[in-house]
Amino acid sequence: MSIPQPQNGTLRLGSTAPNFTADSSLGDITFYDYIGENWCILFSHPDDFTPVCTTELGAFAKLEPEFTKRGVKLIGLSVNDSDSHRAWIKDIDEITGSRLSFPIIADPERKIALLYDMIDYQDATNIDDKGVQLTIRSVFIIDPSHKIRLIMTYPASCGRNTAEVLRVIDSLQTSEKMGRKITTPINWVPGDDVIIAPTVSDNEASKLFPKFRSIKPYLRLTPLPKDSSNI
Repeated sequence: MSIPQPQNGTLRLGSTAPNFTADSSLGDITFYDYIGENWCILFSHPDDFTPVCTTELGAFAKLEPEFTKRGVKLIGLSVNDSDSHRAWIKDIDEITGSRLSFPIIADPERKIALLYDMIDYQDATNIDDKGVQLTIRSVFIIDPSHKIRLIMTYPASCGRNTAEVLRVIDSLQTSEKMGRKITTPINWVPGDDVIIAPTVSDNEASKLFPKFRSIKPYLRLTPLPKDSSNI
């Protein structure tokens, strides 16, 4: 069995997301042109016309208006060709009640999958009819400067949680809005208290976040101020 290997090093948080041009369910796409100055979620799935992937793509499609409100573009990817994607989208919409409108990249030669290290090396069942590895369930959140801000990788057998992807977008964008002076605790959702970053002194914190409270010197919680325009 031939095992494809990535050639361009390891992508990490803070790496520049590689640009590419590829066919998709909506025709040829150049990645940077597609995302423009927006945030982007690039995510792969193993195979069209499969059960877990159908539920996932439908869920992303149904949540797309929420991502759009946040200035986030969605784009999917698998090793299937664009004709397969277009035919499968009809099934996705019928089964899940979605109206999938974002593009799904066709990557039969695994060029982009290898560029982003989306290939499965452990699951001997996650292969195509030629015995070549399919893509896994990778998620990349990419900011408007094309920097990778989050990487999540799921095995083929486990569907993702779209609410968690949206939650991370909210966390990252909130931190950016606040000048990276805050972070978010476990299970944080918008409306919850945030954590004041260690780089912010108590004196500065008292000016920026007058309602902050110190649990420990390293753990200071605060509600977000209603007007954060000066932060």
